[in-house]
Amino acid sequence: MKLLFASSVLLLLFIFSSCDGYKSKSGFNTVTGKVGEILVVTEKGVWESDLKECLDSNLTQWIMPYFPDVATFELIHKTPAHFEKGVKRYRNILFLKIDPKFKGKKGKIIKHKDVWGKGQIVIDITARDYAMLEKTCKSGLDEVHDIYDRASWTRLIDHFNAYDNGKVKSAIQKQFGIDIALPARTKMVTKQKNFYRLEFPAASRPMEYASSGGNSEDVGLIYSGLMIYEYDFKDSTQFEFDKLLRDRDTMLKAYMPHETPGMYMGTQYEKIVYPEGNVAYSQDGKVKGYDIRGMFMFKGRPIYSTGGAFWEFHFVHPNRKKIICLSGYVDADPTTSWTHPLREVQAVLRSVKLK
Repeated sequence: MKLLFASSVLLLLFIFSSCDGYKSKSGFNTVTGKVGEILVVTEKGVWESDLKECLDSNLTQWIMPYFPDVATFELIHKTPAHFEKGVKRYRNILFLKIDPKFKGKKGKIIKHKDVWGKGQIVIDITARDYAMLEKTCKSGLDEVHDIYDRASWTRLIDHFNAYDNGKVKSAIQKQFGIDIALPARTKMVTKQKNFYRLEFPAASRPMEYASSGGNSEDVGLIYSGLMIYEYDFKDSTQFEFDKLLRDRDTMLKAYMPHETPGMYMGTQYEKIVYPEGNVAYSQDGKVKGYDIRGMFMFKGRPIYSTGGAFWEFHFVHPNRKKIICLSGYVDADPTTSWTHPLREVQAVLRSVKLK
């Protein structure tokens, strides 16, 4: 599988359309399916061909460097006949079509929005024969992935913006000069001059136990939240990767103590989960910053401690001359899927606006 954030260039015809070829029936219907699912609608022979490996390697890209592995999407399949008889409001739908009457010299990829549900993304890939379909997928699925990827956190921002969280957001605006979208019932648990910590409402996800053959499920609690901290901006060298990590560890040691005396939240630097980073932008494109993703654990004493995943966004507030870091974290059982809570963290980071 390829890494998330890999760049791609689409050399095919890519048409963006609201409902080209479809009559929108979305009304006020909400989308269904999991945040991390793409429904692939195609004939069984196509799904079970070599094309499935191409779909898997391009559409189920890893969000690095988490352990256990976290994929952006999981693929599920329906034949066209099965799809017509069932629910059509899946949030992400991909149609793979072979049409002998297709006249194009290259395959065609068309995007549709809000066809059967609000916020739904439907993409058609059409080709004259199997060989053209395979070539089209190999050239264009990276771009298709990026469309579904952006839609995933954009939907969550829209969902969060429906909630007020007025007191918490007002405090953040006053202290840090920013506005962010937050999940319902987000609460402030730490409020210091340069450091806030917020807790998102605890969520429950099914988790499977390997000893039961995957046939038994229990409920795994997921704890997640957001730290916001700031410090003086002096020059651009502060955005060097190692310096951002050093400043992160300094802030966490000062402001994120464990309930056990002498322990505090720190960053894991093991090779398999060594932090990774990349340039990133807010949803509106007005805030350019730097993402860092990795794993955290509690340090300070040589005893076993829990840990989890973090995803943070660093940027300079131009009016305040401060480096601001939004650092989301997820603490969950490793047998529980982290895709949804990490997407929620990503949505909060991408929603940032300067005030």
